[in-house]
Amino acid sequence: MIDGRVAILGVGTMGEAILHGLRSGSDPLPRGSVRGTVRNANRATELSKKLKVAVGTDNVGAVASASVVIVSLKPINVVRVLGEVAAAGALDHGPLIISIAAGVRTEEIEAVVGPKCPVVRAMPNTPCAIGRGTIVLTGGRRAKKKHLTVAHSIFRPLGETLELEERHFDTVTGLSGSGPAFGYLMVEALADGGVMMGLPRDVAIRLASRTLLGAAEMVLATGAHPAALKDEVTTPAGCTIAGILALEDGKIRSTLARAVERAASCAAGLGKSK
Repeated sequence: MIDGRVAILGVGTMGEAILHGLRSGSDPLPRGSVRGTVRNANRATELSKKLKVAVGTDNVGAVASASVVIVSLKPINVVRVLGEVAAAGALDHGPLIISIAAGVRTEEIEAVVGPKCPVVRAMPNTPCAIGRGTIVLTGGRRAKKKHLTVAHSIFRPLGETLELEERHFDTVTGLSGSGPAFGYLMVEALADGGVMMGLPRDVAIRLASRTLLGAAEMVLATGAHPAALKDEVTTPAGCTIAGILALEDGKIRSTLARAVERAASCAAGLGKSK
């Protein structure tokens, strides 16, 4: 689905995952069709050897002949870097711009890159690194269906893709983007409970991880409401209801919901100058 070269500005954790997906999916791009950039020359050399693609420090050079530009920079740097690239004329050919920066709206990017460039915004999460991520996409004013199709093809090797209106993106960031960290905290806490009751730490972590993984897959596979699946496990006067009541005593529902709310509110401020 990609016609031409892809440039990735900012080959960090997520940029690496995207690059790996481009090179190892069902329709991998040739090595010479992908370029990346980082700020540090030594880091660029390391990544070039590790990833076996050209990684440098010249954003303008990387973008100049690319048909797709993936912006994987810190939100605070997105507008500045794209402005520098645009001022150098490197976007005059109108490449597709795909930004994964939280809190930076498509209209902000459109204002910098000029009228020739369609813009798609994506919000991936860290499980993309193992091909189990979730990536939400939305198109800017100049993005057409074909541009979103290209974005789907880029991210599909990393997990499941879906589309939402941009007004939901801060919430998506708080839930899906920050959510893995909340999940890790729950795994750690459940494992601590197992250790407290005598399980070896490695066994407790494995049991906790696979239990949450299985529960999540049950929700997705059955389409049942989580409350209905919970009730199937919760027998009268049983151990599960005793544990659930302890969780409810700790206000786990409101705590998790508030965590998403706070993360979403924080996401709305990313990319803004301090």
